[in-house]
Amino acid sequence: MSEDEFWVFAYGSLMWLPGFTPAEAMIARVHGWHRAMCIRSTIYRGRPEAPGLVLGLDRGGSCRGMALRVAATEVEEVKAYIYGREMVTEVYAPTFLKTVLADGRQVLSWAFPARRDHPQYAGHLPLDQAAAMVRNGVGQSGTSLDYLTSTVERLHELGIRDGGLERLLLCARSPGMECPKETV
Repeated sequence: MSEDEFWVFAYGSLMWLPGFTPAEAMIARVHGWHRAMCIRSTIYRGRPEAPGLVLGLDRGGSCRGMALRVAATEVEEVKAYIYGREMVTEVYAPTFLKTVLADGRQVLSWAFPARRDHPQYAGHLPLDQAAAMVRNGVGQSGTSLDYLTSTVERLHELGIRDGGLERLLLCARSPGMECPKETV
């Protein structure tokens, strides 16, 4: 990675609310990780007594999202901003992941995989339980349902389908509906 190239891998809210203006943004994929609603949110999208759910990168599979290149003059400022935003409870393990950009380039991008040893790690929950947490989660930044809705909408804009998130969103929006017997 050259000093003038710093990339961030966005798979959730950083896709629709990065908090900075990327010098370049491109659809990208990381291998060995998948997008999962596996983090209990107790600040931004929930409270300790009623946690919501938010995304983390979890082991296995692959994940399509966005690679955001940060201008060289803004790297330190953007790193500090993202670290402060994502690491409030230290539920993520920031690392650099090999990332394949849509144009075929391979870069290292800064990403935030979930820490499975953290108390907020929810793992793979039954769909109906996850839907209830998404439906009821409200925190400092709004609802877990709005977070999931914004993520799914942004993925659709990018031409990325995530069937698991789409099923979760449908179940969360339809409290009387019987959710499929699967996990998220």
